[in-house]
Order: sequence, then structure tokens, then C-alpha cells
Amino acid sequence: MPRSAARPARSTDRAVVRSVIATAAGVAVLALGACDAGGDGTAKARTRADGAAVVVAPGKPGEPARTLSPEEALKEAPDNSPNSADFSYAQMMIVHHGQALEMVALAPDRAASRSVKLLAERIAAAQKPEIGAMEGWLKNNGGAKRQQGHDHGAMPGMATAAQLTQLRAAKGADFDELFLKLMITHHQGAITMAVEALSQGNNVQVEEMANDVIAQQTSEMSRMRAM
Repeated sequence: MPRSAARPARSTDRAVVRSVIATAAGVAVLALGACDAGGDGTAKARTRADGAAVVVAPGKPGEPARTLSPEEALKEAPDNSPNSADFSYAQMMIVHHGQALEMVALAPDRAASRSVKLLAERIAAAQKPEIGAMEGWLKNNGGAKRQQGHDHGAMPGMATAAQLTQLRAAKGADFDELFLKLMITHHQGAITMAVEALSQGNNVQVEEMANDVIAQQTSEMSRMRAM
């Protein structure tokens, strides 16, 4: 995922430049690009003798550094406008997480293993706030909470209605085994969706949420496979 590895600096770019514009002073770090022109390869926000804020940006290899106004630096920061992939990811992941919460809600009364019960608690504790964050992002960016006309059952890793019925009917060790099987598949699907968002989306906040999903669910999958 080379694109995802390069993008996290973009949110820092905008935050730093906006901070420079707001304060018109101070020193901050602005990663305008991956190329290093010597030193630490970052741009510095500084104040001139006359009090005006400027951004000293490193040039490409072999090129001198440039002095930009905060407004010019902001124009050079990568575009952060959400695209259709960003909206689709947030809308679908809300539904995807929603099914995971349905599954973990069964664990307290039906699981035999304490480890499975604790895992279910951790999944709920992680995914409820993530749903809230995605709903908040959609609200702030003018997107609907649900994607119209999309077959949510076709999302990667989603359990079928028959599998959910089987899980609700299971108890004890049988529940534990089926729960882990379905949840591992569910997590794999969520990671697939997050990777697609990183490669196709454009918004830094969505990319950060997708990276969080990958990190959290990869860790949980390792834990489940060891049970």
C-alpha cells in the first residue's frame, strides 16, 4: 500500500499550514513532500524580521529550498476533498461494524470461553466508537449514513442470514467455535475494505480510520487464531 504509507503526512501538512496562517508566527513542521533536500527534509514555518510568517520548504534533490507564504504553502498541500470511495467506505463500514456488534452481543449469554467473552467486549469497545466517528464524518461532509442501492450482503466478510441464525442457536463450545470462525472472516472482510479505501479514497480522515481498522482487526485476528 505505497499510497497509504505516503498519505498520513498530508493531514499534518494542512494542520501545520493552517496553524501558521492563524498564528502568523511560531515554528512548525510541514511535510510538503517525500524528497529530502538536506537536513531533516521538512519544511519549517518561521517568522521574518518584519513579523510576517513564511514557510521554508526543501527543494527536490539538487534544488534549493524555497520560501513560501503560508497561503502559497497551503495551495501546495495535497487535496483532501472526499471522493466517492471515501463516502462508500464510511457508509459500508458502518453496516459492517453493525453486524459485528450483533454477533458480539450474543457472547455474554452463549459463549463458554472467558477468552471469547473478553474478545467480544474488546471488539464492541473498539467498533462502537468507530461507528460514531464514521457517522460524524459523514454528517460533517454531507454524506448519507447509508448508501442507497448497495447490496450490503455482498460486502467482504459479512455473515449470511443463515449463519447468523446458526450462531444465535449455538451455545457453549459450539458457539465459541462458530463465533471465532465467522468473526475471523468478518475481520478479513473489513481489512479488505480498508485496503481498498486506502488505494481509492482521497480524504485523510477516512484513511486514518481505515488504518485504525487494519491495525485493530489484524491484532484481533491473531488473537482469535490462537484461541
